[in-house]
Amino acid sequence: MQSTFPRLMLQQAATRPQAPAMREKEYGIWQTTTWSELAALVQELACGLHDAGLQPGEHLVLLGSNRPRLYAAMLAAQSIGAIPVPLYQDAVATECVFPINNAEVRFCIVEDQEQVDKLLEVREQCPQLVSIWYDEPRGLRNYDEPGLSALDALLERGRQFSRQHPEFFLNRVEAGSSADVAAMFFTSGTTGNPKGVVHTHASLIDRAQAGAKFDNLKNTEEVLAYLPPAWIGQNIFSYAQWLVVGYVVNCPESASTVSIDLKEVGPTYYFAPPRVFEGLLTNVMIRMEDAGPIMRRMFHACMSVARRVGPALLDRKPVGWIDRVKYQIGNLLIYGPLRNNLGFSRVRVAYTAGEAIGPDLFSFYRSIGVNLKQLYGSTETAVFVCLHPDNEARSDTVGVPCDGVQIKVSDSGEVLVKSPGLLKEYYKNPKATAEVIAEDGWYRTSDAGFIDASGHLKIIDRVKDVGRLQGGAFSNAMFAPKYVENKLKFYSFIKEAVAFGDGRDRVCVMLNIDFDAVGNWAERKNLPYAGYTDLAGKSEVSDFIRECVEKVNEDLSRDTLLAGSQVSRFLVLHKELDADDGELTRTNKVRRGFIGEKYAVLVDALYSAQSEQYVQTQVKYEDGRTGHISATLKLLDARTFPPAKVEAGVATV
Repeated sequence: MQSTFPRLMLQQAATRPQAPAMREKEYGIWQTTTWSELAALVQELACGLHDAGLQPGEHLVLLGSNRPRLYAAMLAAQSIGAIPVPLYQDAVATECVFPINNAEVRFCIVEDQEQVDKLLEVREQCPQLVSIWYDEPRGLRNYDEPGLSALDALLERGRQFSRQHPEFFLNRVEAGSSADVAAMFFTSGTTGNPKGVVHTHASLIDRAQAGAKFDNLKNTEEVLAYLPPAWIGQNIFSYAQWLVVGYVVNCPESASTVSIDLKEVGPTYYFAPPRVFEGLLTNVMIRMEDAGPIMRRMFHACMSVARRVGPALLDRKPVGWIDRVKYQIGNLLIYGPLRNNLGFSRVRVAYTAGEAIGPDLFSFYRSIGVNLKQLYGSTETAVFVCLHPDNEARSDTVGVPCDGVQIKVSDSGEVLVKSPGLLKEYYKNPKATAEVIAEDGWYRTSDAGFIDASGHLKIIDRVKDVGRLQGGAFSNAMFAPKYVENKLKFYSFIKEAVAFGDGRDRVCVMLNIDFDAVGNWAERKNLPYAGYTDLAGKSEVSDFIRECVEKVNEDLSRDTLLAGSQVSRFLVLHKELDADDGELTRTNKVRRGFIGEKYAVLVDALYSAQSEQYVQTQVKYEDGRTGHISATLKLLDARTFPPAKVEAGVATV
């Protein structure tokens, strides 16, 4: 049956009026909004926005964290045929200019003073922006700007309009069609201005239903909404599926309280990119290294059993009764308390996506009883393309096609997709739309991959990034930078990696260390340091990181296709890559081209005979000020290994 998000919301309110729809933690206390209360809030906001002049087909920008009233604002805009456009709450002011002007936005609803200040800063560049409503009034009492007012004022306006026109809201909701545009999401913009990805109610609801059916989601699920609402992954999990299934969405108090709120909520359905799972595991391992010798021995003994037995139990494979008993003892002593401490004691399904996840990291969570799986999708495909079935979770694949999806691989190795969840278009960009959607309906993902014998999809890299080495020991060998970067980041001591090599005679990389993990290692080695730059420059740290790089090289040497991608030289950067400095996207993806230009002097030094290079870098602080960080970086060689020889189906080195 065709539907829209406002209709789904009203259906939930009609059948389960007193059931919790959302919870928000405020001043340390969880506040509940029921479905009937949500429906009333949406009606008031919709009427207020209509009375303020928001027209069908017009865009409404939403800027802030996950908050019930911002979710209600999305529903309110959709109820009157307008199109919500969530933007990243951590974007700097200038990053908001293009989306606002591109979508011709007149009205914005924002979370707090921080977001108000951003819009006021760029208002002269966005002359059509006439009204800004804020949810949190703290710090805004003395602001006197034309068109700036509290969301409470808009709600009061809506209440008055609703009393005068009691049938307006329901009539407008019923007039909506599943073919109407539901939302627009801007891409990261790794190579230029971001593109507005236009999705209809039909495309988003279809994929939400497919994902819900795949994992048998029920309205009793609990979700923690802590990732940016502007990212379609968060939007699908805590908005589209929320309205389709009717489960509870919990909004943390702040970014700094997420880990505490995670433990309090105990979600049953959880989603996080690999970096979140890596961070949680890093904290666990740091704490274990600081524990007493008895606890450390018990932990490692139990984890040895878990790695051997846990995944098999989760996949419902046969396990001997002795191993089952050992695992139950480990569950009582280690795994159960650990899951509880992480906030995963009730997780029934957990997903990760966006980047490759290390096999050790993947195995760790499944070993302790967390049903962690991978999925594959993008903004343009409304997320759900491939998913891991419960008994087929593997770290080296992204799963099998879910309902309604067809996949094929082109002659060039590009993954092509047909799905009901495909974007309608790129906003005001027919050329870009035609480049990704063929006349026969196949969407070009720009990802290089293949389908293995078991029907699982494997992703290697972005098609445009797969290159060839020229000259040197591995001349004409394939170079897949993302594949190399992900392998390096599988080590908890390496936070980011940027690989270079296309058209060159060897592969070189720039690395960021994980400050917490390496800092803890340094403290145990009695190695003093004063901040990130000092720690990253220590020769002991460089030697330690070299060991990780050489282990990756040894692993790559066993891959007949990618043995040439072994790292010959590397350096540890003097600063952490940062989205505010343009080095990462707002979804924390490396902007390799930008970094290559910004640090051209370091790239050139890596490909020379130099052993060190001085560099000075401008950085932007959270308060908007700029400064400089300088250092003399060591350029280090890494051991490479001869490619594996394949004889009679057996790889040997």
